[in-house]
Amino acid sequence: MSNQSNAAAVRAFRILEILSAAGAPMTLAEIVAAIGLPKQTVHRILKQLEAAWLVTREAGSRHYEPSSRVRAMAVNALMHVGPAAARHAILQQLVDKLGETCNLSMLSGDDLVYLDRVETDWSRQLKLSPGSRVPLHCTASGKLLLAFLPRARREKLIAHLPLRPRAENTITDLEDLREELVETRKRRVGTNNEEHVPGMIAVAVPVMLDRNRACAAIAVQASARHCTLEKLTTFLPELRHAAETMAATFNE
Repeated sequence: MSNQSNAAAVRAFRILEILSAAGAPMTLAEIVAAIGLPKQTVHRILKQLEAAWLVTREAGSRHYEPSSRVRAMAVNALMHVGPAAARHAILQQLVDKLGETCNLSMLSGDDLVYLDRVETDWSRQLKLSPGSRVPLHCTASGKLLLAFLPRARREKLIAHLPLRPRAENTITDLEDLREELVETRKRRVGTNNEEHVPGMIAVAVPVMLDRNRACAAIAVQASARHCTLEKLTTFLPELRHAAETMAATFNE
């Protein structure tokens, strides 16, 4: 690869990096300001990235964001390379201590995707293996990560979520979901009271990149037949300790 081609590839990667870190779609002017390259150059690179389906824009929008192709690549990297083994070990230690199924998940588009999951015997029928996608509005981790999004991005996302009922307690009203997210943000704990799967309850805590940004969530799940939400909340100290340890793996 020539030096010129190499430089172009690095600039394209840098734009993807900026868009991925932004937390919300960006305009051309915002990207130019962030990368410090001429507007014409950035515009040309964005067109190339669009053509390759690496960045996307909504119809009629001037805002760019990483495509689902890029998000899928990021999730696969988090699941299989780098500190994936260390993350699994943290989850395994947590499950050994709590005796309940635990998972690590993150936002991916309009869904929650499992990066890893360590199961106990009761939950094997659910078949939620790493890579599984579940709804945001009815899962403990999904609601928690929604609550930590910047307000504008959160509102845009939940306004388009299909709030389909998954179980008897699923929140299907948008205003009710907004209220739930406000309370979730205040307590910094997500809960699932048989909202996704009948008979399953869960509690989740955020994995924080800094004081205000959550990059993932750790949840403990249990059968409502042998456990209660009140019992799961007694595991919060262990969950938070695991989340603090896990946070270091996202900064490596």
